[in-house]
Amino acid sequence: MNGSNKQEQNLYGVLAPSTEFNELFLPTLIKILKRKKIQDCLRFLTENQNQWQVEYEEPQGENQSLFDKEQIYNVRKNDVEKITDVLNKIKEHEFNRQNYSLEGYKDIKLDLIKNISYDKNIIELFKFFVNLTALDERYIQCGSNSLHLLIEMKVDLKTQSYEKIRIRNTQLIGANFVRCDLSGSEFNNVIISGMNLNGAKLFNCKWRNLRISEEIKLNGHHSRVNSVCFSPGGNSLASCSDDQSILLWDMKRGKIQTLIQRKSKVQSVCFSSNGRTLASSICKFVYLWNVKTGKQMSKLIGHTDDVWTVCFSPYGATLVSGSVDKSIRLWNTKTIQLKAKLDGQYRNVYSICFSPDGTIFISGGNKFCLWNAQSGLKQAKLIGHSNYVSSVCFSPFGTTIASGSSDNSIRLWEAKTGQQKAKLDGHTNTVWSVCFSPDGITLVSGSGDKTIRLWDVKTGEQKIKLDVHTDDVRQVCFSPDGNTLVSGAYDNSICLWDVNTLYSEAKFDGPTNAVYSICYSPDGTSLASGSLNKSICLWNVKTGQLETKFDGHTDYVRSVCFSPDSTTLASGSDDKSIRLWNVKTEQQKAKLDGHTSSVRSVCFSPDGTTLASSSYDKSIRLWDVKTEQLKGKFDGHSDDVMSICFSPDGTTLASGSDDKSLRLWNVKTGLQQKKLDGHFDYVRSVCFSPDGTTIASGSNDKSIRLWNVKTEQQKAKLDGHTSSVRSVCFSPDGTTLASSSYDRSIRLWDVKTEQQKAKLDGHRDDVRSICFSPDGSTLASGSGDKSIRFWDVKTVYYKGKLNNHREEVISVCFSQNGTILVSVSDDNSFRLWNVNTASACSNSKTFCRDVESGEKIQYSDLLLFPHMNLTRITSVPLSDFSSHITILVISQNLNLETKEALILKGEFVNQCHIDLRQFFKSKGSLILEKKN
Repeated sequence: MNGSNKQEQNLYGVLAPSTEFNELFLPTLIKILKRKKIQDCLRFLTENQNQWQVEYEEPQGENQSLFDKEQIYNVRKNDVEKITDVLNKIKEHEFNRQNYSLEGYKDIKLDLIKNISYDKNIIELFKFFVNLTALDERYIQCGSNSLHLLIEMKVDLKTQSYEKIRIRNTQLIGANFVRCDLSGSEFNNVIISGMNLNGAKLFNCKWRNLRISEEIKLNGHHSRVNSVCFSPGGNSLASCSDDQSILLWDMKRGKIQTLIQRKSKVQSVCFSSNGRTLASSICKFVYLWNVKTGKQMSKLIGHTDDVWTVCFSPYGATLVSGSVDKSIRLWNTKTIQLKAKLDGQYRNVYSICFSPDGTIFISGGNKFCLWNAQSGLKQAKLIGHSNYVSSVCFSPFGTTIASGSSDNSIRLWEAKTGQQKAKLDGHTNTVWSVCFSPDGITLVSGSGDKTIRLWDVKTGEQKIKLDVHTDDVRQVCFSPDGNTLVSGAYDNSICLWDVNTLYSEAKFDGPTNAVYSICYSPDGTSLASGSLNKSICLWNVKTGQLETKFDGHTDYVRSVCFSPDSTTLASGSDDKSIRLWNVKTEQQKAKLDGHTSSVRSVCFSPDGTTLASSSYDKSIRLWDVKTEQLKGKFDGHSDDVMSICFSPDGTTLASGSDDKSLRLWNVKTGLQQKKLDGHFDYVRSVCFSPDGTTIASGSNDKSIRLWNVKTEQQKAKLDGHTSSVRSVCFSPDGTTLASSSYDRSIRLWDVKTEQQKAKLDGHRDDVRSICFSPDGSTLASGSGDKSIRFWDVKTVYYKGKLNNHREEVISVCFSQNGTILVSVSDDNSFRLWNVNTASACSNSKTFCRDVESGEKIQYSDLLLFPHMNLTRITSVPLSDFSSHITILVISQNLNLETKEALILKGEFVNQCHIDLRQFFKSKGSLILEKKN
C-alpha cells in the first residue's frame, strides 16, 4: 500500500466515528460552544459538569418518561465521547497541519472524497470544523482543509452563517457563498478565484494575502498605455501613456505615488538598476527623473525623430535609446554625455534589451541585431522574421533571446550563435512585447490581437491565454520575484495578475465548449446541456454538481430534451443520431438511427410517448419512446427543418423550414395535414398558443404570421420588425405574443386584436432568445450584447439588466416556479439567476435615522428592502441594488462574483498588499461607509 493510501485511510479512520452521530448533535454543539464563547473545546467537553449541559441542552419533550430521558442521556454521552476522541486525534493529524489543497495531496483527496461524498454525518463534521475555527485557534488548518473539501464536493453552502471563521493556507476556488454571512471572518493566504459572494455580508472582515487568478486593474491613465516597468525591488511600477503622463504606482497600496505630467505622448519608461532613476522617451528626447521626488534630472538631446525605446544596462552606467531616426544611441548616465551613435537600421528601432551581464545588447526593428555594448560594433544579424521585430528580450541567464514580430510570431534564438531555436505561433497580430519570467521557465507575450499568452520555454507550448484587454496589449512584464504579471494596453488600462494562481487554479466541471442546448427537467432538480464537446451533461440545479455525463455521440450535440416524467433524456447530434438516456441508471437506453444529416431538434409529446426529431436532411421523424422504434417519417420540406413544436394536446406537430413554409402533421396518422405558405424567407421559429388554437411563426422575411389551427388558414401578418425574426413566444395565458429580432428590438403583440402593443428597445445587438415567466408578468431576453434584460409585461416597463456574461447570450429560460432564470452564453458557461423581486420599505426614513444615530445595521433589513435610500451611509447609490444575482455559475473558467455583497470596514488585501475593495465594487459590491 502506498503512502498516499495510508494517509487517506488513517484520516478516514479518524473521521469514521462521526458516521454514528445523532444528526442534530454537531449543529447543537457548535451553537453551545459559540454561545458560551468556548476557546478550548476539548477542555469544555472533558469537564463533567459541562458535559451534562451539552447532553441536556437540546430541548426534550415534557412528557418523556424516565426511560426515554435515560436513553437520550446515553446517546448524548456517547456522542460527546466520540467527538472528543475525534478532536483529540485530528488535532495531531497532518490534516490539521498541512495545506490539503496543494497538488501533492490530490490523490489523498480523491480517495477520501470517494469514501465520504454521500456520508451526511462526515459532511456535517467538516461543517463543524469550519465553524470551530471561529472559536478554537488550534483547529484552524483542520477547518480550512474541511472547507476546501466541502467546496471540492460541491456541498451546498449558500445562505449559511460563517461569522468569524478563520481560514488560512488553502484554495476556495469556485466556492458558492451566495447570501452567506461572513462577517468578522479572517482569511490569510487563501485563493479566492471564482468565488461567488453575491449578496454576501462582509462586515469587519480581515482578508489578507488573498490570491486570485483574475486581473486587478490600475485606473489612472485616460489614453493608450504604451509602456509599463517594475522597479528592481518590485515595490513600484512605472507606466506611461498617450495622455502625456508618467505614473509611479505604489505596489503595496495599488495607488498612484507620483504623477509626472508632460506636454507630449510618452512612449517608453525604464528603471535604472538601483531603482533611483527613471528614464522616459518623449518626442525626440530622453528624460531622466528622480524617482523619489518625481523631478527632472536631465534631458538627453541628440535624436532627430521620436524615441521609441529606452533601456538601462544592468549596472546602470549606460542608457541605450532607439529612435524613428534609424539610430541607436548610448549615453553615459554619470556624465550625461553621448558615448556612441550606432547607425545601420533601415527604419525605426522599436525595442532594445541588454544581456544580464551587460556586455551585449539586442535591438529590434526592420533589422534585428546583436551589438557589443562596449565597442558599439555589430556582432550579428539575426534572420528569420518576415517582418519587422517589435520586441526583444534576453532570458535571465543570457543564453536565449526572444523576439516578437509584426509577422505575428515569436522566435527563440541561441544568444551565443544567433541560431533560431524555436518558433512560437498563436498570436494573430503583431507581437508588441515579450518578457521572460525571472526563473526563465516561462515567456509572456502581448499582442495586437488583444491577448496575453504564457509559453513554456522548454517545450514551446502555449500554457495560458488571457483575454481581458479590448485593444492592443503594448507591454507585458513580470515582477522581479516572478509572482506578479503586469500588462499595459491601448484600452487605457493596466492589469495585474497573481502568476501562481494562474497555474494552481483547479479544473472545474463545466462546459469546455459552446453550449448549444439546455433543458430543465420537469421536476426542476436538474439541467441537461448539450455542447460542442459531443457529450451531454446533467447538472444538479441546487449545487452545480455534475451528476452525470452521457458520452456516446461522435459529433456536436445540438438539442437535448427531458421526457415529461423526467426519467428519460433525448439528445440529437451532428452525428445524425438520436439517443435516449435513462436518467436514473445513467445508461444509454437506445440509439435511434435514420436521419441522414445533422439532427437539429428533438421534442417529446406532452404525454411522453412520442419523440419528434427534425434534421438538416429535410425530414421529420416520430419515434415510439417505449419500443424505441420509428413510428413515422414526415417528408415534404425541401430544405432544412429548423423548428418543431407539438400542440398542447399532442395530436399535431408543427414544423418550420428554410424552404419558407410551415407545415402541420397529424401525429396519429403520420400524414401532412396542411402546408402553410406565406413567408418568403426562412421560417426560424414556430410556437403553439397555450389553448392550441393558434400557431405563430417568425421568419427571416421580418414578419410574424398567426395561423388558425382549425381552418389551417393565415389569420394575420404582423409587421414591424426591420430585420429577421429570431424567436416567437406566447404568454402563458395566450393573450400576448412576444417576438425578438436581429433589429435589436422585442415586440409585444395583442393576439386578439392582432396589433402591436409595445416595442421594447434597449439591447445593443440582436435579441437571440425570449421567455415569459410562468405567471406571465415578466419577459426575459438574451442578446448578442452579452446582457439579459427583464421587462414588465403589464406596464411595458424595463425592469433590469444582468451583465455578467462575457460573450453573447444564446438562450434564456425560467424555472417552473419562476424564481430562477438560466442563461446560456458563447462564453462556454451557463448561469442560474435569482429573479425574485423585493418590494421597497415603507419606513426607509426611520431606518436611515436609526443607522445615522449609530444603531447596528441589520443585514436582513438590507436584503428585505434593497431599494431604500441609504446614500448617507454608502458610497454606492442603492438604486443600483438589484435582487437579480447569479446564484450558480457552471463554467470551467470562473470569475469572482460579488454583486450585492455588503462590505463595511475591514480589510481585503491581495498578495501585493493592494486593497481589493474597489475591485469588489467594480463587480457590484456595496461599500457601506458611515459618514460623519
